[in-house]
Order: sequence, then structure tokens, then C-alpha cells
Amino acid sequence: MKFKAILINHLVLFGIFTAKGQSSAINPALLKGAWSAGWITHPTAMQREYGVYHFRKTFTLPIVPATFLIHVSADNRYRLFVNGIPVNSGPARGDLFNWYYESLDIAAYLKPGENTIAAMVWNMGTLAPVAQVSNQTAFLVQGNTSAEEIVNTNTGWKVLQNKAYTPCSLDNGERLKAYMVIGPGDQVDGSQYPWGWEYPGYNDASWENAMEITHPEPVGYGTDNRWTLAPRNIPLFEEHLSRFPVVRRSSGIKVEPEFLTGKKTLKIPAHQTVSILLDAINNTVAYPQLLVTKGKGSSIKMTYAEALFDKQGNKGNRNDIENKEIKGNYDIFLPDGGETRKFRPLWFRGYRYLQLDITTADEPLLVNDIYSMKTGYPLQLNATFTSNDRELQEIWKVGWHTAELCAGELYYDCPYYEQLQYTGDSRIQALISLYGSGDDRLMRKAILDFYHSRTPEGLTQGRYPSNRLQIIPTFSLFWISMVYDYWMHRQDDAFVKQFLPAINEILEWYKTRVDQRKKMLGPLTWWNFVDWDNFNDWGTAPGADTGGSSIITLQYAYTLNQAADLYRAFDHAGQTVDCKLLARELNDHTFAACYNAEKGLLADTPEQRTYSQHASIWAVLSGAVPLPEAQRLMKNLLKDKSIGQVTFFYRFYLIQALKKAEMADLYYSELQPWREMLKLGLTTFAEKPEPTRSDCHAWSASPNYDFLATICGIMPETPGFRTVLIKPALGELTEAAATFPHPTGKITVKFIRQGKDGIHAEITLPESLTGTFIWQDRIIKIHGGKQAITINQPKQTNS
Repeated sequence: MKFKAILINHLVLFGIFTAKGQSSAINPALLKGAWSAGWITHPTAMQREYGVYHFRKTFTLPIVPATFLIHVSADNRYRLFVNGIPVNSGPARGDLFNWYYESLDIAAYLKPGENTIAAMVWNMGTLAPVAQVSNQTAFLVQGNTSAEEIVNTNTGWKVLQNKAYTPCSLDNGERLKAYMVIGPGDQVDGSQYPWGWEYPGYNDASWENAMEITHPEPVGYGTDNRWTLAPRNIPLFEEHLSRFPVVRRSSGIKVEPEFLTGKKTLKIPAHQTVSILLDAINNTVAYPQLLVTKGKGSSIKMTYAEALFDKQGNKGNRNDIENKEIKGNYDIFLPDGGETRKFRPLWFRGYRYLQLDITTADEPLLVNDIYSMKTGYPLQLNATFTSNDRELQEIWKVGWHTAELCAGELYYDCPYYEQLQYTGDSRIQALISLYGSGDDRLMRKAILDFYHSRTPEGLTQGRYPSNRLQIIPTFSLFWISMVYDYWMHRQDDAFVKQFLPAINEILEWYKTRVDQRKKMLGPLTWWNFVDWDNFNDWGTAPGADTGGSSIITLQYAYTLNQAADLYRAFDHAGQTVDCKLLARELNDHTFAACYNAEKGLLADTPEQRTYSQHASIWAVLSGAVPLPEAQRLMKNLLKDKSIGQVTFFYRFYLIQALKKAEMADLYYSELQPWREMLKLGLTTFAEKPEPTRSDCHAWSASPNYDFLATICGIMPETPGFRTVLIKPALGELTEAAATFPHPTGKITVKFIRQGKDGIHAEITLPESLTGTFIWQDRIIKIHGGKQAITINQPKQTNS
């Protein structure tokens, strides 16, 4: 018991927790009707306004059972404790029709006799992140069976509103003049905080009894639902301690290196103002945790930033701090003078740099420790990539780190500014997950999230979950592409089939907007975003508002071809034919109207006033041009720098078009933007070329997909990845090797150039997998197990 007590104290002090796996043993009765527990809340608080609450229940167990399964949720969010130990945070974000709950086995945290289950619950009200859908403040615990119903939420629970919290660092431009919608920072007054509230033995006699709101109902049931419950469909998250390696600068105090190790306390005298800039070296998504003693009347401001800014507002090299200042999201803690007070924000923070600005009053402040608790989706890197170009290893590492930080309960576009899940971003992020990890669960959730977002017009929302409406019609097309990608990479027909009616509604929305005279799309409503740094300040395609956008018409044709393949797979012959015919008609008329023979490029509209890489990219991807013309288009759009250039987002489609045009060997030479980002000291890849807002944007991590799918050429040959196509495109590389997590096992490849046009390939496939290897004009069937292929002769050419 002594060891257990020491372990528990360590867990509590540092806030470490390893959530037990999400249980699949949900009582079937809970999936088929109303629950016996109640949604509970504070009886007098304003239910839809900002507030932080504590809930407690003390209960007695004669013995510790082998399992003790409970189901937990809250609105907006909760952090659950059992006997003072943090167990889990949630719920995973969804919407009111799909409100997620976590299933937790808490037996390991229980003891014979008296136990306390407690939760911190908060509602950000009108200040909530845009990604947070809400009804009202509420908390829920449901025991899985009668054995666990002793902890069901009801009026026997106690509740306290925590008056220590005040929102700060607001989204109104107070912190950065940029689109920032992640919710407020936390200002916590330690003198009003109920320290020890989560522990057994805390006196909650003065707390209110909770008020019951309603009984929960699962999806498919209920007549007056406020939240319709669904089991969490992604893994539980863990937290891992990480320390700041270095103090970059300080004023008003000297900071010893031992302070950062947690082995030495930093003493700040009374009536002192100090500033300490900490550098995590890499961008981080974590809960910063600060431990202090004494210092009554002090103020501690914690400011978080991906980079520092010079006087002109530029970031420059992210490693440089000279003549730069920190700006960004922040929290404030006001110590009460107590012993070992821990400040931790309610929600995680994104940062590389963390600055402490401290002012003491009459009492010295002891800073016992500061560290980070990293968290996020447990995305495991199961792929490898190496080559003779060592810089590609750094791109691979930074790209994966970018993907990790942008994977949470959603595919975040960026962890610092928005934390929103956009379809255009998510398609690329999902492929990175599949190729790097093999984990498809967050991809499935994203597909479902957008499916749940559909509007009466049939379009999906541009980002979801979201408490604000935003519709980007081009992103609805990307959602169809995302379903198509899943179908190509996974054997899961039941999951894919459910989306066919929604796919049809999106395609019909576009079809009704085809100009029957021009056979191109006419005027489109909503925000027809294509790419940043082009067209106008909002990235809207030319002709989208007035009609005749070649970019969107050809993307529509591309998507029609993908939908045709889906319809064919599920025996919808009529829709297959309709999609193919319409795609061909749109392709033919758009090419005829927008192609400029003198430039060898497609214009953005039939008036041919502006040109972009995007239009010709979609001409190639949609099949509007045969292979010889596709190659001419691609050569011209790469050469002509006067036309609108793709940014990091659309470089994914640029590379797809190169592959379609049999020019994938040019991919290696297209990596210069990522090399430039490394030179700028970026530890994650940015949203767009400089000047950029976000330093961590997962759509820019596409090399982690392309190193495997383009350089090593590992792709599905048939739907469900039932067979594999390996078609390497080394460019100027002489060697490349990779491992890839296929659903049936690991694929390993190693390629060594043989002279100018030859190759030696070593390939190992899972025993049940077959496929095709293609090198230039050679096509070779491959089988499960190991095989070596050597091709020495030069590529055959037609005279």
C-alpha cells in the first residue's frame, strides 16, 4: 500500500494520467432507451453563460470490484477525478444529435470503503470555441449495470460554482489581430479557488445539491432530447510530461538550469517584476502546469506563442528572439499564498514559446515547477522512410510532428488559432494518418462529422463541428473525395454505402447550377474558396460568383468520376452512367472555352483574363485532356510564374496531377518550399508561404503521404487496398526505402538506382497480398512475401 500511495501522490502532483482503453462492453440496454441517470447541473446558475463548476459524489464499496464501468459526458466539457486522481477529459466533440460519451473502467482507482468521484465541468457560453456546440451546462455519469449505478448522476450529487475563474485573452483581437476562435484564456484567483475539492475528505457540506435536468437518450430514441447520446468513436487520450529544455531570456531574475528539471525552486522576492521566456524547442500541444508556493497578491501571466514578432509584426526565423516580443494567447494566475498551488488551464494550449511575466506583492513567490503535459490523438507512427537525401528525413520528422499536433478529437486545421475541422484540410490529413499510422478511426469520425453537418440544400458544412454556419461548396466535393479515399484504402462497404444518398445530394446541388448553354457551372452561392494568395483576399475562384469557373467546374467533373466508381461498386448502374456522361460533357466544354493554345494553359474563365495553376491541375485530374496534352499543360504551369501559383494546400493536387500525367519524377524537385520552411526554423509546417498566420497547419504535411505514395509509389491498385500498386518515382534520388502499414500487414520496399534508367527493388508484401510493380515501361506482378526485381535496360521510347 505504501508504494501505491507514493504512486498516487506522484500522479496527482504532476497531473499524469493514462486513461484506460475505451470500453466496448456497453450495456445493450443503454443503447436502446432512456438512461436511469440524469443530466445534472447547478440549480441557480445561468445555464448558457460562462461558468466553471465542481461536482462530487462520495460512496462506499465493501470491496473493490474487478471492473467498474461508467459512461461520462458533459456540456461543454469535463475533467473526471476518482479519489483525487485525474482519470479522463472529455467528451469528444460532436453535435447535439451525436453527443459523445466516454466509457471508463475506474476500478483501478477505487478502494474498499469510502470513495469520491468528482468532476470539473465548464461552459464557455458565448465565448466558447467555434468548434464547441452546446445546449446548456450539464454533467452526466451512468453506471453500466446495477452494480455501478451507485454513482449515477442525480440530486444526490453536490455541486459548486467556482467563482475563481474569469475569462481573459478573448477572441476580439485582444491577443492577436487574426482569426482566432479557440475560446478564452483563464484568469484564476487562487483566493477564491476551492483547493482540494477533488479529494476524499473534502468538506462539501456547504455545496448545493445538483438539479436534475432530464434523462439521457441514445441515438434513435427519445421525444424531447436536449442531447442525443452516441458512444465515443475514437480512442481515449493520454498525457505525457515534457520539460522545457531552455530559458531563452529573463529579466529581473537569474534562472538556474536546475529550475527547469523540477529539482530547484525559483524564489522571486517581494515587490519584484520579472519576465522569463521558456523555449520548448518544438511546437507543442499541451496543458502547461505551474506549481507555486506563497506569493499572496502576486500576478503570473503565461503567454503562449508559436513564434516571436519583430516591431513590424514579422516572425522571421522562428529560432531568433533578438529584438522580438511575444504576443498571443495567455492565462493569468493570482496565487493565494498557499502551499504547492497548481495552475493548469481548462483547455490545452498550443505553443513553442511560453513567457512568464510575474509581479509579486508583499510576500515572496516560490515557483516550484513548470512543465507541459502533452496530449492529443494517440497517432502512432508505424511507417518509415529513408533516402540518400538526409534533408528529406527532417521533412518527414517535421511533417509527422505537424500531423500529430493537428490530430485531436477532430482533425484540427491548426492547434493555435482555430482548432476547427475543415473538409479540405481533413482529406489530406486523413491520408497522412492512413499512410503514416494505419489508424483510420479519426478519418471515419471526420467523414461522419461532415455527414452530420449537411444543410437543407444537401451540402456539407465547410467545417464541423461548428456553432457558426460556414458553407464552402468546393469542400463538399472534397468530402466525396474523402469517402472515395476511404473506399480505396479500406474494405468497409457498409460504412461507405450509407453515404451514397448524401453524395447524390451534393452532386445534384451542382448539377442544378450547370449553365445549360455553356455547359459549365453558372453562378454559385456561399464561399467558393479554392486557395490562399490567389484570386482575391478570400481565395475565391474567378467566375464562381458570376458563372464560368473552370476551376470549380473541373473539380466537379473530377468528383463525378470518383462518384461514378462508387456507384458502380454498389450496383447503381444508372447513376454511374449519368456521372460519367456529365463529367465528359463538362470537361469537353470547359476545355474548349478556357484553353489558350498560345499559352498552352487553361484560363480561370472563358473570358481568359486570368490564369492559374489550379485550372490546369483540375483539367489533368478530371481527365479533360489526354496524356500528351496533360504533360504539356503540366510543363507550362510549372514554368510560367506569371500565373496564380498554388500554396501549400494545393500542392497536394499539383502532385496528384503530376502523377496523373506520368510526371511523378518531378515531385522531388518540387520540395523546395519545405526546405525553405526548415531554414526558417519552423518545427511544424506553416499554413502558407511567408508571411503566414499559422505555423502549424496539417495540410502542409502532405510530404508524409507523398514520400510513401509518390516517391515509393505505394498505392491501392483496387478498392479496399485488396491489391497494391508500387510505382516508384525517385526523381534525382538514388536510394529510397520505406515501410508502410497495410491493413493486412507491413509492406517494405527498398529501391536503388541502376544507372540512369534502371532500378533494383526489394519488396516484401504480407503473405495474402498481391499487386503490380511498375517501373517506366515495365509491368511486373508481385506476390506475398519477399521478392527482388532488377531492371537494367533503359526505358523504351517511341521514335
